[in-house]
Amino acid sequence: MKKIYLSVIGMFFLLFGAFAQNSGTDSAYKNRKLSFEEANLVSSYYKQDGNNAAVTGGIGSQKLTDISNSIDIKLSKWDKLNRKHTFDLEVGIDHYTSASSDKINPQTISSASHADTRIYPSLSWSMENQRKGTTIGAGLSLSSEFDYTSIGINANFSQKTKNRMGEFTVKAQAYLDKVSLILPAELRVNPPGGGGGDEEEDYPTSSRNSYSGSLSYSQIINQRLQIMFLADLIYQTGYLGLPFHRVYFANSSVHVENLPDKRMKIPLGFRANYFAGDRVILRSFYRYYHDDWGLTAHTAEIETAIKVTPFFSVTPFYRYYKQTAVDYFAPYQVHTAADTYYTSNYDLSAFNSNFYGAGFRVAPPKGVFGIQRLNTLELRYGHYTRTNGLNANIVSLNLKFK
Repeated sequence: MKKIYLSVIGMFFLLFGAFAQNSGTDSAYKNRKLSFEEANLVSSYYKQDGNNAAVTGGIGSQKLTDISNSIDIKLSKWDKLNRKHTFDLEVGIDHYTSASSDKINPQTISSASHADTRIYPSLSWSMENQRKGTTIGAGLSLSSEFDYTSIGINANFSQKTKNRMGEFTVKAQAYLDKVSLILPAELRVNPPGGGGGDEEEDYPTSSRNSYSGSLSYSQIINQRLQIMFLADLIYQTGYLGLPFHRVYFANSSVHVENLPDKRMKIPLGFRANYFAGDRVILRSFYRYYHDDWGLTAHTAEIETAIKVTPFFSVTPFYRYYKQTAVDYFAPYQVHTAADTYYTSNYDLSAFNSNFYGAGFRVAPPKGVFGIQRLNTLELRYGHYTRTNGLNANIVSLNLKFK
């Protein structure tokens, strides 16, 4: 893991050094050559525990650790019509270890599914026409891990109002995924390679496609208040469960999670940011969610940015979440043969959760640690708890170069 982290760091500074030499342009000059705008290096460490693992039918350890690193580089140029083109390249690497995933095949001491590395590059482009107040953009993303691959495409359009106080945005996305059908060891008829291990890569696959459309409208009410309305429509089709999620029936027989092959999701959201003087910013968010599997959820979040000095701020935050269970959920040994669809995945159960923590942000005019181009350092910590016993901690670090 240390090698992965150091490789990400090295890649970041290599790319940053290649473009930083072009960043010293006069802001009044419209640079028609591709130039460096900013770069972000984000690292996080996540650790959770609980006793409702879906791999073992809703019981058992949910211990998991995840180390995530991502590099995000923004480049920009102006064309002959004074339109700004922005290119955003991001590369992410996650590495996790999971106690529950190792139970896919209990016969192995430590199977390939016990730990995995996910790589997810993405590239996006946008073109802003300041005279017309419009922005168009498109993007492509990839994600790959041991049992899952995904290709994503998106396009967006934004139009500002005549007085530039409001902006309407529409976005369309599609994710075309492939899921490897890795069944629990005891339910495999003809395991790949004939050995029953998890190391082979010739498992059959099934598709999972997601399509979404998003609408948002933001408005500057006055110098202190900004609001935004958000609406999404998401449609999923294909294999929507996971093949290694066990479900134990009331008669003690074991089955593979079975869920409908279609799902429609409707999230509606509202944001409000209030500038309470020069030193305090209040950020709030509410989202209502409903889908045709019967899950209804509410999310309420508030964050306060307190500027202790002109270059140092503290950001405490709190998020409350509440959801109902999907129609197809039941705990360990409750489902019966009369059920058409069934799952014991506690992510689809009814629960409340709390997520709270704080961060601090430093952005001195001479750069962090005296490094001129290291514009910002932000460190955040959060603690997460669920009413079904799951708990987690996450620490993240963000370094911004400009």
